[in-house]
Amino acid sequence: MDPLDDPPWAMQLVVRAEKADPPNHGAVCEAAAAAVVRLLTDPRAAEPGGEWHDAVREWESRRIRKVTRRARGVRWPEAEALPGVTVGHAGAQVRAFPPCPVQDVPPELAKLQVAGLDLADADEPGPPPAPPYAAIALNPDVTITTGKAAAQCGHAAQLLLRKGRRKHVAEWVESGAAVHLVRDVPWRSCVKQSTVAVRDGGFTEVPPGTMTAVAWLVRK
Repeated sequence: MDPLDDPPWAMQLVVRAEKADPPNHGAVCEAAAAAVVRLLTDPRAAEPGGEWHDAVREWESRRIRKVTRRARGVRWPEAEALPGVTVGHAGAQVRAFPPCPVQDVPPELAKLQVAGLDLADADEPGPPPAPPYAAIALNPDVTITTGKAAAQCGHAAQLLLRKGRRKHVAEWVESGAAVHLVRDVPWRSCVKQSTVAVRDGGFTEVPPGTMTAVAWLVRK
């Protein structure tokens, strides 16, 4: 086994996906990315001595896996009762949880379904928020489910948080860490202007090394 994955750690993301009124694909991706950033910048994670600090540090020394699960009905409040950060956005709700070894995922989360979260996108995606915000683009030549896409957007936002220019990142976080999924710009242009790129580990859905997403900050 890869020493960076022994044992494997992951951040769990839970999407609220009610049968009667499911969220759309883009909103879930944006909410997931924002939830990751808000958890990582939460004092419980960001400050030494915070209850999540050591777990985040250990996880980031390994492969930054994320696992997207779906919850509906009573399963959603059960998940929300666990420590984490929820983002509600454009009809979507996504909760991020502190990372842990995959064998130690709380039972309330472990029983939630991982595969098969594939949602329709909005007919008319909303406009971008006011700057500053993170622009994330998904590779249109790669077919992935909503669950996988949400994880990739979370990866992109995390890389931007860690590798972007400190001053610009601080402005973004302080303004609420808004995220916009770019759909109307050619992929090559997105790659050219991006600050970070996600290359997938190949654990699910795509071959190892596939570039799945890119991100950059849009400033005032």
